[in-house]
Amino acid sequence: MRTRNKIMSLAVASACCWIAMPAYAQQAAAGTPATPGDQTPPNADAKAEAVPAQTVVTVSGSRIASRGFTQPTPTTVLNADDLAKNAQPNIFNTIAELPALQGSTGRTTSTNSTSSGIQGLSSLSLRGLGPIRTLTLLDGQRVVGANVTGVTDVSQFPQLLVKRVDVVTGGASASYGSDAIGGVVNFVTDKKFEGFKANVEGGQTTYHDDRNGTVQAAWGKGFMDDRLHVEVSGEFGREKGIDSPGFGEVGPNGRSWYKNTAYQIRPLAQTNDGKPQYTVIDHAQQYQYAKYGLITNGPLQGTAFGPGGAPYQFNYGGGGKPTGTGAVTGCVNPFCVGGDLSGSVGAGTNLAMDLKRQVAYTRVGFDINPDHEIYLTTNFGKVESVFSPNPGAAKNANLTIQCDNPFLPASIVAACAANKITSFQYGTANAEFPHNINVHPTRQMERVVLGAEGRFQLAGKEWSYDAYAEYGQNKTDIIVHDISLNARYNAAIDAVRGPNGNIVCRNPVAAASGCVPLNIIGDVPADPAAMAYIEPGMGPQQHTKQTQQVASFNLHGEPFASWAGPIAVATGAEYRREHYSVTGDPYGNGVSAGSPNTPDYPADPLLNTAVGNNWYAGNYHNASGTYDVKEAYVELNVPMLKSATFGEANLNVADRRTRYSTSGSVESWKIGGSWKTPVDGLSFRAVTSKDVRAPNLSELYAAAVVVNNVVSYQGNTITVQQRTVGNTKLRPEIARNTVFGAVLNQPKWLPGFSASVDYFDIKVDGVISTLSAQQEVDLCVAGNQEICSAMVLNSANTTNNYVTVQAFNLASLRNKGYDVEAAYRMNLKDFGLPGRLTFRALATRTISFLTDPGVVGTIPSEGAGNNLGGTPKWKGLASQAWDTDKFGLMLTERWISKGVYSNEFIECQTNCPVSTTIHPTIFNNQMKGAFYVDLGGSYKVNAKTTAYFKIDNIGNVDPVAAPQANLSFAINPTLYDVLGRVYRAGVRYSF
Repeated sequence: MRTRNKIMSLAVASACCWIAMPAYAQQAAAGTPATPGDQTPPNADAKAEAVPAQTVVTVSGSRIASRGFTQPTPTTVLNADDLAKNAQPNIFNTIAELPALQGSTGRTTSTNSTSSGIQGLSSLSLRGLGPIRTLTLLDGQRVVGANVTGVTDVSQFPQLLVKRVDVVTGGASASYGSDAIGGVVNFVTDKKFEGFKANVEGGQTTYHDDRNGTVQAAWGKGFMDDRLHVEVSGEFGREKGIDSPGFGEVGPNGRSWYKNTAYQIRPLAQTNDGKPQYTVIDHAQQYQYAKYGLITNGPLQGTAFGPGGAPYQFNYGGGGKPTGTGAVTGCVNPFCVGGDLSGSVGAGTNLAMDLKRQVAYTRVGFDINPDHEIYLTTNFGKVESVFSPNPGAAKNANLTIQCDNPFLPASIVAACAANKITSFQYGTANAEFPHNINVHPTRQMERVVLGAEGRFQLAGKEWSYDAYAEYGQNKTDIIVHDISLNARYNAAIDAVRGPNGNIVCRNPVAAASGCVPLNIIGDVPADPAAMAYIEPGMGPQQHTKQTQQVASFNLHGEPFASWAGPIAVATGAEYRREHYSVTGDPYGNGVSAGSPNTPDYPADPLLNTAVGNNWYAGNYHNASGTYDVKEAYVELNVPMLKSATFGEANLNVADRRTRYSTSGSVESWKIGGSWKTPVDGLSFRAVTSKDVRAPNLSELYAAAVVVNNVVSYQGNTITVQQRTVGNTKLRPEIARNTVFGAVLNQPKWLPGFSASVDYFDIKVDGVISTLSAQQEVDLCVAGNQEICSAMVLNSANTTNNYVTVQAFNLASLRNKGYDVEAAYRMNLKDFGLPGRLTFRALATRTISFLTDPGVVGTIPSEGAGNNLGGTPKWKGLASQAWDTDKFGLMLTERWISKGVYSNEFIECQTNCPVSTTIHPTIFNNQMKGAFYVDLGGSYKVNAKTTAYFKIDNIGNVDPVAAPQANLSFAINPTLYDVLGRVYRAGVRYSF
């Protein structure tokens, strides 16, 4: 009977862990977790269920360090064991799996981008609010940004020495300063590590690609009777990525799931027939170009070119027939369905970047006496990435080929004459280019921190302090290879026979400056000399240097006491200076080409030396800027109740005053409390806060780029100079963050079980966003005087008309939902089995995520459940672990709920309303979710050596197609696993 009760207890507890989530919840935080909502991270000793009673622990949701303090802001903790069990080559991957982390960037995101600047950047995002609204710290300290937006790169952190990660899922600006709107992720290192440990790991996907290897080692030792403590660590990791398969509807290395999925979009004016405007199609065939060239207009429309330049009739698919006007019957611009898919470029994007990490870290601490330590830390991190955003360099029916081009077959020349035309429109994927565009971002961080921490007596009370000064710099180089200059390409393809019968460039200026004709008619080898002309050896380059200087002092103690307990105080001040400078190459930036300082970029009369923008992509511009921040804060924890009858309660309040050199002063605050009820194990918590995010360096000082544009103003279409530039008048974003919930922590009737439910509501006003030139004009006409000051539209001299395109504080965000976390631990010795079982489940339900652009003619858009974005309605994670002294096994489930392509779509098949730009109609608006299962295990070979393995995505679940309006990536790596099944194995050694 007793055994049966134990079995029932185990079954009930297991069910409880899952009941805390929806029936199919799955995206589990790896490993053995901390108690949900518990502010004391789990002890490294697996046999201990909590930190010893006399230990004081500071978790990054609060500056208060006090025994017995339960802060009201929910915090999820992953300890070193959790991180080790997930066996990822980059700790970033483990953190990003947590349900509250939504919209993070990594090496599988932005692989289709040449110019974004975030390629290869491992940055964390809470609540889908973006990395710029998540504060990422190292030992509670700021880290210099790895991008002009100021976000950090977790790949540059010393990962082997991380003993826990605190994820604060609520606003924390009052305690920690700007950017903590979504919350805080704090990486805490082991500052007193003794001994030596190492980790060697390798793996690959089931497709035999993305081969990866990691080598990590750390050493620590005390000297001078342990007054001097030294620790060092070094790491090298390489994930080789998944290369582009090239052109056509084929995935890399046998992946069969890529189907050229896209939106087929009918013209808005034709949607009065009761049929939907949007249809999601597979096998989308772009009819504005072909792999080796296609005539796209006129009497020869539909003529494509193959081997040796031989013409043939292009297969449009779906019975499509060219009309001679550029349209194709049976198709909807720009796609047909099926046909000749050989020129498709969507599958040509790398699924994952080739990423290399090199990290070194040292900490030297010296105890002046038992109460005071000074320390010095140094951190070096270098992260290199390589990827190809797309094959070729597609030209969508925007080329003009003259009929006297000597590269044309005689039959086409004759057809031109017969049809009395002298030229035709042409599109090509430029598949004859010998190399794909390839981008090489490199980020190198150097960071030094000098600090002190300790304690002292004042007025009979003990106070503790910590202070540090930091200098950090991050140098980022983005270099693009095998990419063409537009003007040179256009000149090279416009060929003609010279007086002596040789083929030359038609433009005499181009010919005089070195132009070499390029044959783009059919599958013919590209002339190396022509390729060297259009793709000079030096491609687009961007060199950025960011520096950060910080001085911080924090003081905390318990100077007073009430009848309910000691009143804890934390206070401090901080100064921070942020600076960046970025330099683009002359062809992209538009200045200094041909100067003695730019010998690799000679002057060229074809190129625009005034504004640049000469490359096919990757046009980088010069910029620089600096701002500084001065701030001070105070935080109080006041016990309000301590009663055997009514329980215990405390009030936690904080206030921070911040002055930015660019935007003046702003206040952030929080007020919250927790109540430990007399009901066994049950407590409640609530907190509301005002949080801020200051405009970053890029938003303030973005490089000036000038191009010509047209806008509609007062019924007229006028030409304006569009000046894109940063806005130094930006104000901080202001957020109101509210969280309340309940915690059940190890009740006597079910020891080892804990659960929490927390509701959150985040509203951000004055969100910084950039508008188009026409949107700014419309807002000015509607009466927005701030935006009117950014333009001149009625100058008597029309050449003086301009619109300054820059960021403004116009938009707003609101994100509402709730988090659920549950865990159960039990010792199996009562069942006659070795070890212990740990069940854990976490989930985030996003109820609503509204974005209001604040722009005339738009409405707020709903992002919750938009699975083309980063915030599904449900994101879940669960794990079940069995650990003994000899071995361990863990099963993990990750889950994303099904959603839609857009919440603004109206789904209908017949009798559809007339489609609008705000609410388009679509045939099917359903996007599948995903369920992944991972398996890991470890075996203790001896006292010093542990072998382990991990298999991610055991079922090799394919990513869900993510249609776009063009043939781009067509998957969403922000939400879905794009790698497939991954095998990893390794060995850990320690003594």
